[in-house]
Amino acid sequence: MRCRTIAARQSVHPREQMTEQPFILPIGCILRRACAQDIWAIRKLVLSAKLDPTQVRWSQFWVMECEGGVIACGQLRSFAGAQELGSLVVASAWRNRGLGSFLVKHLIQEATEPLYLECLGSGLATFYTRFGFVPIAWQELPQSLKWKFGVSQLASKLLPMISVTLMQYQGFGE
Repeated sequence: MRCRTIAARQSVHPREQMTEQPFILPIGCILRRACAQDIWAIRKLVLSAKLDPTQVRWSQFWVMECEGGVIACGQLRSFAGAQELGSLVVASAWRNRGLGSFLVKHLIQEATEPLYLECLGSGLATFYTRFGFVPIAWQELPQSLKWKFGVSQLASKLLPMISVTLMQYQGFGE
């Protein structure tokens, strides 16, 4: 059984319309909501990026499919009064083509609540800054995210070599 394809908007975020050309997915690639048949492909991508697979719920994911396979994924998890952008992964063979950026922009457009994320390392924080995310302190998180993100904050205090950055999308509501 094939998953149902939903046309994804291929426009850029309104803030960027004046400065960037719209990104078009490579020929043969589609962006769609995940379906139950995608769960193992999503888990494989998440594990390949050394991310936590325990929070993988296929119904919260968007996937990018190219050449008949899932090559990228990302999810929007809902919490009380907030959403988390998470599990964003592009298969290594497909990186550096703008696919991750396209997926981030799409997830921002799909968000219906203030949007947050956590990332390991400064490189990822720099990546997300380009889209309007800014670092915030744990105390600035909504109550619904404090416990979840608090675990990673504790780990970064116990293991100083692990850098965890909490971020909020500041463009929400534009």
